[in-house]
Amino acid sequence: MLENTGSYSRKTVKGSPLLEQTMANVSIQKVAVTESASKQARSYTPALVSLAVLYFMMGFITCLNDTLVPFFKKGFTLSYAQSSLVQFYFFVTYGIMSFPASKVVERIGYKNGMIAGFSIAAIGALLFFPASMLHQYAIFLAALFILAIGIVLLQVAANPYITILGQPRTASSRLTLIQAVGSIGTTVAPIFGAYFILSRLQDSTASSEAVKYPYLGVAALLVGIAFVVSQLKLPAVNPQPGIKENILPGNASSVFSFRNLNFGVWAIFFYVGAEVSIGTFLTNYISDTVHIPEEEANRLVAFYWGSMLAGRLTGYFLLKLIKPAYVLSASAALAILLIIVSVTSSGYVAVWTMIAVGLSNSIMFATIFSLSVNGLGTYTTQASGMLSTAIVGGAVITFAQGFVKDLATWPLAFMIPLACYVYILYFGLNGYKSTYTALTE
Repeated sequence: MLENTGSYSRKTVKGSPLLEQTMANVSIQKVAVTESASKQARSYTPALVSLAVLYFMMGFITCLNDTLVPFFKKGFTLSYAQSSLVQFYFFVTYGIMSFPASKVVERIGYKNGMIAGFSIAAIGALLFFPASMLHQYAIFLAALFILAIGIVLLQVAANPYITILGQPRTASSRLTLIQAVGSIGTTVAPIFGAYFILSRLQDSTASSEAVKYPYLGVAALLVGIAFVVSQLKLPAVNPQPGIKENILPGNASSVFSFRNLNFGVWAIFFYVGAEVSIGTFLTNYISDTVHIPEEEANRLVAFYWGSMLAGRLTGYFLLKLIKPAYVLSASAALAILLIIVSVTSSGYVAVWTMIAVGLSNSIMFATIFSLSVNGLGTYTTQASGMLSTAIVGGAVITFAQGFVKDLATWPLAFMIPLACYVYILYFGLNGYKSTYTALTE
């Protein structure tokens, strides 16, 4: 995350290995913790624990969509493009709601924003009940859209807390720890989905019964978390308009004057698109490649997301030793190689090389983000909102891959995310450079 206080804004962004998890970085207000002398010894543990739970649920809910895609594909007899609308409606919400959500949080505050986010997400999960009873795909998509609004609001409300709860010098370690918990959620979701949803895939024709009770449970859990957060005495966060961001170098006339940001927005778009599209179709790809049931294949998807957890923890140390652009370029090149090996192989070689792409993904979002905002000075928060909106790539690229698969084969369909990694490789080699970045290094 960004600490928008003085020159520390640029340094923290550049050095932080984990800014967000395949999800959003949003425009962040300059904040300060309001504390009286008697509260200086306040323990931030309850707030940090609540944030850890929040990140777990966001990761869990987002990756549970990967289970819904093969389930709905069979239950509603959909094409791959039609089934990918699960991800389309979920991730298009980032493009629509990021800026409105930031205005809502600015008005009601971060704590109330988190409570509202959990509550709205719970409403979306509850709508799975009537959608299941009526067996209507359109209602499921509407429910997912509402669920995603809650997730976006949670992102906007929760992110600033991570950097302000404690000393600025330890912000990166707090962020790493909490986002690692989020990665646990993305790893658990495919296992949960395989056991409670895909295990009943054979009975899904003309019925959506299998998703009704799991999502009722998710809704109840979200309501419970919202209530607990409402009872916590979290640190009060207020804007401090007197604090200025670092001075802008050069003579940039607008946020669009920065070459690294212009290329970086597209890098985020293509990265999120590649990560989500691979995760979305991995269950079907594994099932078709090694001829196993979708339930068993979905369990293997947990390794795709789990490798991102391992990569994030490793990347925390690696990015301190090696220039981020070099690590990003190497990761993109590895992803390209793994996809090529996968689509030109067969059996479990093809399966595990595609799963291993998750390891390459682990550091990409944070590194692309930090390189994109490096040297932007007073334009940093505006750029953060642009990068957040680019997460809509998760909707567009996933639909594009599903459309190609309907017309052709898996190898050709996976050329879509491969092309995304080619662009990311370019960004790591050259696209991140700009005159303003050079002035701040």
